[in-house]
Amino acid sequence: MAVKMRLTRLGDKKSPFYRIVVADSRKARDGEYVELIGTYNPLKTPEEVKIDAEKAKKWIANGAEPTDTVKDLLVKANIIEAKKKAVKKVTKKAEDKAE
Repeated sequence: MAVKMRLTRLGDKKSPFYRIVVADSRKARDGEYVELIGTYNPLKTPEEVKIDAEKAKKWIANGAEPTDTVKDLLVKANIIEAKKKAVKKVTKKAEDKAE
């Protein structure tokens, strides 16, 4: 079973509210989920993010893969560390080809 940590959408038209859940990646976005681990409200100023850190860490340790958006929320909540982006090195040959 491919398990992902992702967002499910709630709320009315043009006023989204999200749950952060652990779900089988083959299920529908708003379908059945394994466990609810938090909520995310993008409309409040500042954005309101509530995540149960213990549950999130447990699922990551068990192999659940967070989506890009959930990963950003986990980094903002200081639950996981942000990975540094790789810097692309430009070689002399690549510079010559570009000219």
